[in-house]
Amino acid sequence: MIASLLDTDLYKFSTSYSYMKLYPEAEGTFTFTDRDNTIYDEEFVKELSMKFWTLHSLKLSKEEMEWCIENIPYIPKVYWEWLSQFSFDVNRIEISLDEEKHLHIEVTDLLYKVTLYEVPILAIVSELRNKNNILDINKAIDTLDVKIKIANCNGLKFSEFGTRRRFSYNLHNLIVERLKDKCPNNCVGTSNVLFAKIYNMTPIGTFPHEWIMFHGACWGYQEANYLGMRDWVRTYDGNLGIFLMDTYTSKVGLKNMSLKFAKLFDGVRQDSGDEYKIGNMVIDRYKELGIDPTTKTIVFSNALTFDKYFDIHRYFSGRIRISAGIGTNLTNDTGYKPANIVMKLSKCRLNNNQEWRKCIKISDDLGKHLGDSREFEIAKYQLGI
Repeated sequence: MIASLLDTDLYKFSTSYSYMKLYPEAEGTFTFTDRDNTIYDEEFVKELSMKFWTLHSLKLSKEEMEWCIENIPYIPKVYWEWLSQFSFDVNRIEISLDEEKHLHIEVTDLLYKVTLYEVPILAIVSELRNKNNILDINKAIDTLDVKIKIANCNGLKFSEFGTRRRFSYNLHNLIVERLKDKCPNNCVGTSNVLFAKIYNMTPIGTFPHEWIMFHGACWGYQEANYLGMRDWVRTYDGNLGIFLMDTYTSKVGLKNMSLKFAKLFDGVRQDSGDEYKIGNMVIDRYKELGIDPTTKTIVFSNALTFDKYFDIHRYFSGRIRISAGIGTNLTNDTGYKPANIVMKLSKCRLNNNQEWRKCIKISDDLGKHLGDSREFEIAKYQLGI
């Protein structure tokens, strides 16, 4: 199911290193959420626990470490050397069913460690849910080829973002291999570091919502986006320059994007809300700051299909640089309903002398909100939303 420590998204390593460099004593808890409130059974939990135990045996090989040092140079060698000694502590993964048979998973540790659990846990849950679903490989390839044709015929630049909710490792592998072969000019990379290594592709990713959620919990919601951008620049000095703007709504994120950071960052990522409305907000913000939007990039990544992306691309073409991160629609478009699951930072503290603070996310989509209702009211008041 999880083939390597590298069988995860690049942003897990970039965020892990940021915590390690700037906040090495910070701790956090990641909590699983099934947005569909799926009913699970004890047999599923038992098998899931067994699958999680396989994570403990994963080790970064010398050959993998050397590849990372050479191909991901903005994360320093010392981090990859540390990762070569890292192993998942499966005893930290707490799994249970509540009275309504909803699945609960939590992991707590130092943030630079615990952030690494998210993607493997989600990928395992997603694949285990599909265990009894019969996959028609030929149909899956035909479906993929239609998407590749749309991209190739229309010059749609995109990255593959589908690790977390993939149908299976084997199908994911097959899809990335075919993207590399049939769509090399438009598929600009993959978020999955292992497949980037295997297929000589560019690993793609910057930081996730948790980075801003951590800053919001520790220093307040009004400062979160600004401090998150500041600390990202402190860590990467201009590399990995795409700002994920919608942790506390895109309107707030864009307002917090000062002239300094608008110039330093290459662009923004839109991960919730109406693409047309928010894309226009982004363009207007750059113009307000005196920046030519055509020198900046917007990465669309909100549950995209290729048909939807084609329309978005046509609408914004010539007004701003456009790319996309496409995930589940690539790696789990098999005729079965994909898992609608996430695992987010639910609480954190700067060190063990500090109190725990709850983390929330206020998305541009109602269904993507996460966190404590009282914290929502505090954040909404502070941010004027």
